Amino acid sequence: MEVQETRVQTDRVLTIPNILSMARLVGVPLFLWLILRPVFGGPNSDWWALLVLMLSGISDYLDGKLARKWNQISSLGRLLDPAADRLYILSTLVGLTWREILPWWVTAALLARELMLLVMVGILRRHGYPPPQVNFLGKAATFNLMYAFPLLLLSVQDGLLGTLGAIFGWAFAGWGTTLYWWAGILYVVQVRRLVKADAATD
Repeated sequence: MEVQETRVQTDRVLTIPNILSMARLVGVPLFLWLILRPVFGGPNSDWWALLVLMLSGISDYLDGKLARKWNQISSLGRLLDPAADRLYILSTLVGLTWREILPWWVTAALLARELMLLVMVGILRRHGYPPPQVNFLGKAATFNLMYAFPLLLLSVQDGLLGTLGAIFGWAFAGWGTTLYWWAGILYVVQVRRLVKADAATD
């Protein structure tokens, strides 16, 4: 079911929620650099990478909450928020797979879902519709993955901390991947209905 937003949308750019989303976007290349430093002979910076991921998750929660609370929902924010989510997921997938922390088949499953969604967006544009809004399942999937990735990064540590990171990280990764695909299938159903209704009016 699509999340319906009843609050007034603004065209303002410099709102607190948008600034938080922009800061998250700036953090994407920083995170990727931190997580890949050991691959290129640099020092291990996993704790700094974890900090960037944690701050990203906090800002992701805050930008949506503040936008609704302060009536600062904007056209730009509707683009920035999902873009930042996807870029963080993509950069984390690249980093964790390159470090061999995440198996390639998990990365392939998540990237295949993104490819499917890109195809759906292309179909919508061809019929004159905007990209679909983020639904509840999609947001829940993103939250699960954003919890999973730092925990999986933590799993490379020795001792109890690494063991707990692996257990909870894979639990969140399993739920996140399942919900991610479920949300994607709902997008496909939504697109199919729109295209079918469009064809019926021609």
